[in-house]
Amino acid sequence: MPSRLAPDELASIVSLGEFEAPGRARMAGPAWDYVAGGSWDEITLVENDAAWRDVRFVPRVLTDMRSIDVGGTFLGRASTIPIAVAPMAAMAMAHPDGEGAVARAAAAAGVPFCVSTSASTSIEAVAAAAPGADLLFQLYLTRDLEYTRSLVDRAAAAGNRAIVLTVDLPVLGYRDRDRRSGFRLPAMPNVDPAAVEARGRYGGLEGQRAIGLTWADLATIRSWSGLPLVLKGILAPDDARLAVEHGVDGIVVSNHGARQLDRSVATAHVLPDIVAAVDGRVEVWVDGGIRRGLDVAIAIALGATGVLVGRPFYWALAAGGQAGVERAIAILREELEIALPLLGCSSIAGLSRALIRGGRLE
Repeated sequence: MPSRLAPDELASIVSLGEFEAPGRARMAGPAWDYVAGGSWDEITLVENDAAWRDVRFVPRVLTDMRSIDVGGTFLGRASTIPIAVAPMAAMAMAHPDGEGAVARAAAAAGVPFCVSTSASTSIEAVAAAAPGADLLFQLYLTRDLEYTRSLVDRAAAAGNRAIVLTVDLPVLGYRDRDRRSGFRLPAMPNVDPAAVEARGRYGGLEGQRAIGLTWADLATIRSWSGLPLVLKGILAPDDARLAVEHGVDGIVVSNHGARQLDRSVATAHVLPDIVAAVDGRVEVWVDGGIRRGLDVAIAIALGATGVLVGRPFYWALAAGGQAGVERAIAILREELEIALPLLGCSSIAGLSRALIRGGRLE
């Protein structure tokens, strides 16, 4: 397996897409396919990316561009750019330092990191690896609500400042690549040991349907801590309205990186409807297919508060460890710093629907 990219090699990478080849070269085939792949025919996987590229800009000119502010916020805390690292499983498959390296990179760049229940690293070890990092904890239900509550307690004690509950995984999608390769997730220290003992391909996470999570359970989950609760996996405007009615603090417009129900709508296509449905009452984040700072600008113009980026940071971790992730974040920041003045905006707050056309916008 090739060594990690040297500093000069990382500096020569100028777009997130360029991390894919060196990342793939440094990961085992089945692990690569697990992260890179989608479900069924991977139609949504392709459409997630293409949907952002379908949108076109209508820039303004002769506006004062002497000062540019690309900063954003997530649940009231400032971020240097309106981007967070999305939750992703088993990052030690990409690099031995796994989530610790990503947490340090995110902290150095001043952006949040959403740590997955299915991480390679314990909740406490991630926090210890990057003191002061802005950590959010992505929550899966494992076996029962009592064990799940223990994860929330641990996340709060470790300094995570929000719970991001994934709600689009009653079962796992049909993933051809994993079935061909025989892939199985490696050990996950945050997952219920009782579930692991009888685990399937994905460490017991594929059995969440048996827990029977419904809207009525959200009040119980909220009662476990004073942390904000964000729901991840919303695509239907009616579900967005229900989320608001049930008192959540934010939602993530997401189709799980096209890894669950193939032929689901691309997130860029449904984002405007979700924003309209919540009508400013909660924060709206979006993920799925974000590969350029231009995609981020489009998402914010469509009404998103923030954007979660996943796979490109995984490839950057595999390619260069912490330095690779730092370089990937820096690329997105620079792209935004160039895009804003070209759009006629001096800040992220100036991005609006008036600046974009095309795609499936009305």
